[in-house]
Order: sequence, then C-alpha cells, then structure tokens
Amino acid sequence: MPFFDLSPAELEEYRPAVRTPADFDEFWTRTLADHSPDGDVVLEPYAAGLSLVDVWDMTFPGFDANPIKAWLIVPAGADEPLPGVVEFVGYGGGRGLPHEHLRWPSAGYAYLIMDTRGQGSAWGAGGGTADPQGSGFSYPGFMTRGIDSQETYYYRRVFTDAVRAVAAFRALPHVDATRVAVTGNSQGGGIAIAAAGLVPGLLGVMPNVPFLCHFGRAVGLTGLDPYEEIVRYLAVHREAEDRVFETLSYFDGVSFAARTTAPALFSTALQDMTCPPSTVFAARNNWAGGEAEIEIYRYNHHEGGDQLHWAKQAAWLAARLG
Repeated sequence: MPFFDLSPAELEEYRPAVRTPADFDEFWTRTLADHSPDGDVVLEPYAAGLSLVDVWDMTFPGFDANPIKAWLIVPAGADEPLPGVVEFVGYGGGRGLPHEHLRWPSAGYAYLIMDTRGQGSAWGAGGGTADPQGSGFSYPGFMTRGIDSQETYYYRRVFTDAVRAVAAFRALPHVDATRVAVTGNSQGGGIAIAAAGLVPGLLGVMPNVPFLCHFGRAVGLTGLDPYEEIVRYLAVHREAEDRVFETLSYFDGVSFAARTTAPALFSTALQDMTCPPSTVFAARNNWAGGEAEIEIYRYNHHEGGDQLHWAKQAAWLAARLG
C-alpha cells in the first residue's frame, strides 16, 4: 500500500474547517439532560478463573436508561481507590471475555471496558448489549442507522452511553474519580474523543487510530468500510447528501476535540485507509485540552502501533500520574 494521504509536514499543519452546527453544544447538553440515567449500577462478581484480578459483570443505565454491559476488572484484593481507565471497543466488536483485558489491571489500574450497544457480532468473543432503539432506512452496519436526523442517529445513543460509563465508573469505591483516563482503538478511539469533549476533568485521553473524525474528508476518500457504508447509502439515497452530512456534523470527533479539557496521546498510521491519517490529525490539531501528542507509525495500516503502542500509552499515563 503506497502513502496515499497528505505528507507528514502537511499533516502537522492540517486544521480543516469542519461543519459544526450552531446548536452543537445545546444539542449535547439537552441530550445528556433529557436521557439522564434512571436505574442503579449493578455489579455481579464473575468467576473468570483469574487469581490476580477481581472481575465484576457490570450493568449501568445508558441512553434512555437502556441497560449497558461492561466488565469491571481491578487488581485482586485492592483495598483503596485506584486510578482508572475506561476503554471503548472497535467497530463491530463487544466487550468479549475478561481474560482478554488484563493489561491495564496488571499495570495497577481499575479498568472498565464498555460494550457498544447492538455490536459484538463481527469479531472477537462477542458482546452482551442490545440496542432497543429503532431507526429508519439504513445500509447494513451501524454508520447509517437513524441518519435522517441527529435525534435518531445511532451514535447519539453510543456517545451518551460512554458519558454514563465514565460517570458510573467514577462513582465506584474501587476508583479514584480524579484520576480517570479514557481510551479505545478505531471506533473506540472516536468514542473516547467524544467522551472527552463531553466529560470534564479527565486525567488523559488516548485515541488510537481513531474513527468518527472529519466525516467530510473520510467519506469518499477511503473506499473502505465503515465510512464506505455512508457512500453506499448515498448512492441509493441520492437526494439525502445535505441531510446526512448535517446529521454527521453533530458527531464529528473534530468538533468534540475542540471542547476537550484533558491532554491526549493519539496514534495514527500513514498507510491506514480505514481511518486516514488526515482525519486523525484533524482532531489532534484541534485539540483544546492541552498538549496532544501523536505517535506516527509510518509503515503500518489500521493496526497502527499494536502492542508497541500500548507500552507507550502505559508510560504516558504513568507519567501523567507522577
């Protein structure tokens, strides 16, 4: 795969003017207020067969109080609040099984991995959260579900779930609420950016090859799913372009980046056609939360830095904790 996007020098200076609705902040304030949680956080001890960590099957109320599943994993026998990491999952995946998620707890953190509603059947070990909300016409996948309006769009529910996940996690006795970071790969990285734009006071944000950024450039550039789902939808619904991009403008990671309050460590890969590097830099270069470092993997595709990058994330977060 050749280099296909902007040059590294151009990427560093790339600050596109994205379409941000005048009522963007009002929309999200209203969304979070109108769909406030109604219900308790439920923790059920889970026999994962792991002696060095304690595991709970967690359910918390998300958008419209819909039950959202997560795994809570902490170092075994921890008896004081710990710094925490909340992770969001890549496109099509679910929370999987606890033994897949031992790195952050092994590094001494309380850890939560949130299911993405309706997903969990494309790869991995599955998920446990349905999406009970309906939608209109859509192309198979999640990118066009409810895309006729920002009120019904799928990611309105997902981003609200993410905000609720952070709030529920911070309220647990296992967690030091003042020292919580968010992270995720691909879709999970895009969700982490949205959460960082909606949740104040995070310790740090670690979006890895993030998705859901700079839709106006990504759609039609990559030729790959998931962005290509929007292209296929518009190939049929030819008259819907303005409406579709109006909806997407309420969910663009670049707009959330401009509202963040915590520093960030991004990653991108220069041969990544799934989440092109210019779309990642568009969010990073508009970051409002202080320093936004970025690791560039010049010869990689959407796997980015893979296991090497987690080691860099762990070192970065440890430095943030002093």
